[in-house]
Amino acid sequence: MQTNPKNILKETVVKAIPSRGKGGQHVNKTATKIELSLDILGSQFLTVEEKDILFKKLNNKISADGILRINSSEQRSQFANKTKAQQKLIEMIEKALKPRRKRKSTQPSERSKEKRLKDKKIIGEKKRTRTKPEV
Repeated sequence: MQTNPKNILKETVVKAIPSRGKGGQHVNKTATKIELSLDILGSQFLTVEEKDILFKKLNNKISADGILRINSSEQRSQFANKTKAQQKLIEMIEKALKPRRKRKSTQPSERSKEKRLKDKKIIGEKKRTRTKPEV
């Protein structure tokens, strides 16, 4: 990956939203849920190739207008949720941009071929004994 994740964080837009769920009065009066948005199309730190890769690999997480949104509401503190969302974003981008290893094709060993044929013979014999004898 050529892009430094810290640079990408400079382009994110952070929005605090009231969180839902348990928590009573704390939930009702504080905006602890964080929504992190990154405009992939308008990013200056991502190359054209990296943008293409992100659109291919994260297409179900990117909106039609090219914005990747990540939510975090696990913690009770806004700062902790912001940190968590930033970590999620960095991990997601790093994982998507990591090149996939080529698969090495292998051949089955002689022993595994023999075992497969032996098993086939056993099953065939079992089926042969199930048939009705000819009269």
